[in-house]
Amino acid sequence: MPDTKGPFTLGWDLGGAHVKAVLLDVTGTAIQAIQSACPLWRGMEYLQQSVDEVLAHIQPPVTRHVVTMTGELADIFSSRDEGVQQLSEYMIERFGVDHVRLYAGRYGLISGTNLAEHSPEIASANWLASASFLATMAGDALLIDVGSTTTDLMLLCNGEVMTTASTDAERMRRDELIYTGVVRTPVMSVVQHVPFDGDRQGVAAEHFATMADVYRLTGDLAESHDMAETADGAGKSPAESARRLARMVGRDLSDASLPQWRQLACAIKSRQLRTLQEAAERALSRGLLNEEAALLGAGAGRFLVRDLARQMGRPYQDVSAWVKASPEVADWAVVCLPAYAVARLSMREAALQ
Repeated sequence: MPDTKGPFTLGWDLGGAHVKAVLLDVTGTAIQAIQSACPLWRGMEYLQQSVDEVLAHIQPPVTRHVVTMTGELADIFSSRDEGVQQLSEYMIERFGVDHVRLYAGRYGLISGTNLAEHSPEIASANWLASASFLATMAGDALLIDVGSTTTDLMLLCNGEVMTTASTDAERMRRDELIYTGVVRTPVMSVVQHVPFDGDRQGVAAEHFATMADVYRLTGDLAESHDMAETADGAGKSPAESARRLARMVGRDLSDASLPQWRQLACAIKSRQLRTLQEAAERALSRGLLNEEAALLGAGAGRFLVRDLARQMGRPYQDVSAWVKASPEVADWAVVCLPAYAVARLSMREAALQ
């Protein structure tokens, strides 16, 4: 049972496609975890709607709001710094400067009064929140968080996050941040050729289908995690997903059987796994982890990390082992790991004061 006496801490992860929030009771147990679709590229009013939606589901009064973000990359902002400023200022105005803490990477949690000087560290630091929280608990491991749009790879060794990269650009150069996910990622960004009908088939460079179509057909994607719009705005049934996938190879749904479209989906999945394996091998080639070190899976696409561990002959561990949560919210707390992590980091900080 959750501790109902408080204080309650609400962790926020403000993304460019989703807002994620996790509420912790005084024991650090996640008692609510919520993800709200937030097409921030359409305007700041969508952030307000998502925050309203989250708050409509929150039961106890919240005394501390802890914020991390990636939404500053949305193209409504002229720069990442402007995005950090607007997102942070919105949360501070909404909840009050005394009740909001912002995650600033190596500087930890800061107040809104220090916003201007720490804007670069606040930008897209949610991955570091997750890794920093787990580093002292999970032992030596490679943490892989596969989300709807991106994948983060983080080496954990001797209680530390082993990276010298701090910006998205640096992390992308080192394959620690890969723009590939299990929902919103366009299929055309994952494969350019696929095996189909006995041939090496070219793939259209058009946004006809997303990886959600692939994982609906393979059966990997949980319906509750499938929150983004489809590429054509139509439904999410297996047949509709297969129809969109057929367009990627210049065909109609009726040109092949549903089992053939599922086989095509499996082939595309294998290509995405290959991309993740190459990035994991690059991280492991640093020689910091022994052969027994596990791959830790987080995010809506952690089923890929499980499959990757099997392919690489490594143990797999689900991040849920280190996430305290009531049973009904455990899965969502792992999907919303950065929001959970910043809330826990805030509680650690408060305990030391």
